[in-house]
Formats: sequence, C-alpha cells, structure tokens
Amino acid sequence: MNRRIAAMFPGQGSQHVGMGVELAAAEPAVRELYEEADELLGVSLSRICRAGPEEELVRTENAQPAILLHGYAVWRTLPDEVRDAVVVGAGHSLGEFTTWLAAGGLSFADALRTVRRRGELMAAAGNERAGTMAAVLGLEPTDVVRVCETVEVGTVVPANFNAPGQIVISGDVEAVEAACAAALEAGARRAVPLNVSGAFHSPLVRAARDGLEAALSGISIEDPDFPVVANASAAPVTTGAEGRDRLVEQLTSPVRWVESIAAMEQLEPDLWIELGPGAVLTGLLRRIERRRRVTAAGSPKEIEALVEAFHAA
Repeated sequence: MNRRIAAMFPGQGSQHVGMGVELAAAEPAVRELYEEADELLGVSLSRICRAGPEEELVRTENAQPAILLHGYAVWRTLPDEVRDAVVVGAGHSLGEFTTWLAAGGLSFADALRTVRRRGELMAAAGNERAGTMAAVLGLEPTDVVRVCETVEVGTVVPANFNAPGQIVISGDVEAVEAACAAALEAGARRAVPLNVSGAFHSPLVRAARDGLEAALSGISIEDPDFPVVANASAAPVTTGAEGRDRLVEQLTSPVRWVESIAAMEQLEPDLWIELGPGAVLTGLLRRIERRRRVTAAGSPKEIEALVEAFHAA
C-alpha cells in the first residue's frame, strides 16, 4: 500500500477545556509530554487544558501553546507507518508552527516557547491598539477585497480566506464595522463579529511581528521532513531558512487557506488528516472539496479510527 497523507493542524479557536485529557490518560508518553511542557513554560499548561477555567484557556498566550501541545501529542501517538506516509502538511495560523514541529523543523522546546511568546506578543498588540475581526459569508474574495478598500475610516483587510464564501476580515473596530455594513450591502449573506482580542493577520499587529522575528532569530529551524505549505504564500516550503521568513510573514498577512489546500493537492494525497482539538479544518476542507477523504483525530478513539482509515482500501 502506497498511501499518501496530507496533514493539517488547527489554529486558535479550536481549544476547549478538557482537550487532551483522554489521550494523556491513555498514553504515558503523552502525560510525560504535558509534564515537560509545564516545566518548559513554568506554567501548568496541563492543568489549564484539563480543567480551565475557559477564560484562562482562551487567553492567547495559553491557547496557542495548548493547541500546539495537543496537536503534537496526537502526532507522536500515530504509528510510524502513518507518519511516514505524510507527503505534505499545513496549519492554520498558529497551526503552521505545529506543522513545522511535526515535520522535524522545530524542536519541541523551541516550538512551545516560541508560540507562547507569539501569544504574549499578539495579546500585547491587541491591548496597545484595539482591533477586531469578523467573518463575511457569501461573498467572493474579490468582492471582500473591494469592500475593505472602500472603507474610509481606519484599517481593515482580509485576514483568512478560509473556504468559498467564508472570509474573515481584520482591523480597527470602526473599520471592521463599516466593512461589515458594506459587505451586507454588496450581497453578503451574513457578517458575523468574532470574539477575539485583536486584529490578527493585519497591519495592526506589526509590533507583534517584530517581536516574533526576534524570537525566531534565536532558535534553529531545520529543513522539514515533508513540505510545509505556508499560510502567507500558499506555497510549499522545503528549507528551514525560508520557513523562518514565512512564519514571521504570516502574522500580518492573510491566511490563504483555500490556495494552501490547492497547493497540497498537487502532492496527490489520498487521505487528509487533522490532528489536534476539534475539526474546524475538516469542515473547511469539505466546503472546499467534498470528495476528499478526511478524518480528524484528537482522542484515542479518533486516532484508532484514523489508523483504520489509513489501512482501508
């Protein structure tokens, strides 16, 4: 059997209290990984994941390392034959870091500390300049770009091209509100404000980008074991040097997820897997391309189902 897998790792927003509990209970190696994370960060991330409270878990500086930790724990639990079959990977925003960790480009300690720092920087940027995000449903990408360009107050830009008819915009609060109104006038089905702490993937978090660049300059990034499709360019990256640049660039650039899926498709995967909490990316993939075989795994039972899917004809 010559299975070819595309691996996907979720971003912020997929976290939930209790994430990883079943997996840690079933796998001693995962429990050790969570204990190592607590020691590396000097924070009881395992307790936050296990028991919350939710308002503590959703804080950007906690949610980001928590999601990376869960995704990597699932990756480590997969049989070697499954991991060896991965021919391409991508992650949504934060998930790009988890992908580099799974691909061997980042060490666990460097990845965990860097995303913790990334979360702190993003939270600080949101406090320094208030911003927000909103999901625009039912408009073409060119129409959303045009709507953002017509707003005359503040800054608003497309932030996530998630799926056909689902684009997230980001920017100053007043500008996002104006863009939502303009989008509805242009024919959008809905414009939904998101509960976020800042204008992520926009110029408003430029200060966070500078801080992230400094953090990444102090760690080693190796060439990945499989190509990692970058959010910012929607192109496969095969060297650590380029990966460093793309990880910095993505913080203020839109997540080109639809184009990223198209780039992954070029590697001809016959099975798509999402590793970590939730199944957001699985849902997006089904909206982009319904015919693809995809399975999400975050618990022991789901990992078992993934392995069965791997062996299925």
